[in-house]
Amino acid sequence: MSDLRVVLADDQRIVRDGLATVLGLLEGIEVVGTAAGGDDAVALVAELAPDVLLTDLRMPAGDGVSATRRVRAGHPGTAVVVLTTYVDDDAVIDAIAAGASGWLSKDADAEAIGRALRSAADGVSTVDAGVLSRLVTERASAVPATPADPPDGLTPREVEVLGLIAQGLSNTEIARRLVVGEATVKTHVNHLFAKAGLRDRAQAVGYAYRHGLAGSAP
Repeated sequence: MSDLRVVLADDQRIVRDGLATVLGLLEGIEVVGTAAGGDDAVALVAELAPDVLLTDLRMPAGDGVSATRRVRAGHPGTAVVVLTTYVDDDAVIDAIAAGASGWLSKDADAEAIGRALRSAADGVSTVDAGVLSRLVTERASAVPATPADPPDGLTPREVEVLGLIAQGLSNTEIARRLVVGEATVKTHVNHLFAKAGLRDRAQAVGYAYRHGLAGSAP
């Protein structure tokens, strides 16, 4: 099995070099290029066609959100995972909306980042529990009322499930909360993903906040 090929982007050289060194020590991961900004990251992705771009959110010469959008539009074979130092609500949600497979805080350890990279390459989203918890808490007071007519034809139950996804609950936890079977929850998740055109749970979180549905769960 070939190594997972990663391009790393961060404007701070000590962070960039440190991450490259640490990730390079993980079995099955190869850092094939590093960039100091979003524009250079996109250029490297075009040149090297890596499996994953791991990018900081805040960089000069093209930030992580812009880089994510451009990579996902022009190079869909490359997944994107974003790293954040601070919980910037708009930037995190924008990155997910732009197509990032997930996000992690910069204090995540190497193994956690490695797992996130592998999951992203496999099409599975990864959300740092600490980031999600703070994101939900800090945005709770700003969440608008649930619209009378949910978007994309979502049913009231699908809206409930979406709200619980936005709170970071797994399907098992949602089933317990709603007192239904896990298979029923999976069906609701599949239906709402299909209706809203969502690829994974990370995108679902962004969708919930954009439509004022993050606070709609019981």
